[in-house]
Amino acid sequence: MSTNRLESFSDGVFAVAITLLVLGIDVPHVQPHHPLGHELIANWPQYAAYVVSFLTIGIIWINHHAMIGRLRAADHTILILNLLLLMTVALLPFATDLVATYLRHSNGRSLAAVVYSAAYLLMGIMFGLLNGCILLRRADLLTVSLPLARRRQIFGRAASGTAPYLVSVGVAFVSAYASLAICAAIAVFYALPIASGYESGSR
Repeated sequence: MSTNRLESFSDGVFAVAITLLVLGIDVPHVQPHHPLGHELIANWPQYAAYVVSFLTIGIIWINHHAMIGRLRAADHTILILNLLLLMTVALLPFATDLVATYLRHSNGRSLAAVVYSAAYLLMGIMFGLLNGCILLRRADLLTVSLPLARRRQIFGRAASGTAPYLVSVGVAFVSAYASLAICAAIAVFYALPIASGYESGSR
């Protein structure tokens, strides 16, 4: 089938997920002896989690566009893998709200960070599976024929974030803040064109 409907549906899921993130940011209620400025500053975990998740979902959308843009058509396997990827993306607003809520509390902070990092890990795994399917198993569906070495190179770069996400899950048991920093660093890495194969001559 054509990739038009696949991309349209995917764009809708990305748009909803990235919009839901802002709903997790609470409007602070001014307390006696605590002015609004104080309450806004105290709410920093929600801002930090929002920024990391917004950038990550946005970058996933960019890289998803690059990945699907290489296809002239999609088969059933690609559609199913794409659906599973979108399921993990739709989970990110919940994980973001969870870690933002518990980041300032010692009770539950580590578990919330584990769930948050694990959500990214699942997303990374599904993105890697879909990209691998397109580049290595369904190369006949590509719009432009690419040498196997080039396809492996693009896949390797795209899948290289899975290991750091796994590390972030382990680190979350020790430091929720360090785990969040790792997720942020991965987002910065995937913002680079070379990480998604978006650089010149990638298709």
